[in-house]
Amino acid sequence: MVEVELLAAGLLERVRDAAGRETLRVTDEGVRVLAQSLQHNRRARSLHEALVERVALEMQRAGRIVWRGLSLRAGLAAASAADAARLRWAMAMPDVYSIRHTTVEDWVEPVVHEIKVRRADLLADLRQADKRQAYLALSSQCWYVLKDGIGEADDLPPECGVMRAHGSRAAAAGDPDAPFDGPLEVLRAAPRRPHRIGFATWLALARAPAEPAAREPDQRLL
Repeated sequence: MVEVELLAAGLLERVRDAAGRETLRVTDEGVRVLAQSLQHNRRARSLHEALVERVALEMQRAGRIVWRGLSLRAGLAAASAADAARLRWAMAMPDVYSIRHTTVEDWVEPVVHEIKVRRADLLADLRQADKRQAYLALSSQCWYVLKDGIGEADDLPPECGVMRAHGSRAAAAGDPDAPFDGPLEVLRAAPRRPHRIGFATWLALARAPAEPAAREPDQRLL
């Protein structure tokens, strides 16, 4: 059915060879649409990474140890009462994962920040309850950081905190892909829950390199 829709849109065309075999070929219009889609995805990725970097820097300024792009295994509650004794497992990849710089285990306070810069990505994420539960199972606080204009606090469930990332002057002037240098506004504070990091998570943190110390522009001038 996907091929039918692309043929109807003129993005593919049917081609017959001398033996009567039929193949599909991308039309010039299809190539143009593919190129536009590639550019759009690259911009979205760059914008996402820029905001991830901004949040990671803010966590470092708060004195926390930060990781980006971790792959962590989380235990989830049973899906039904009949399976109450069974623990489900899910892999989670939080955009930013941070802990307090302390040697006291009860004071570590792991925090997850999930970054969203597109409304469609946010809505898709909200449909993945297991992903959100995995973040909650791995942290004492779970935050969603939303690019200005793609969502509000009420879009997210109450167990998650919500921040709004304001863009630069270029963004205010109408460039939706301008970098983020405005404030991170707290729309709703994340509920704080007691949490002790499991052994498997500690091993993952030990194997993965933490973010290097931030090089502040003003510090380089000293």
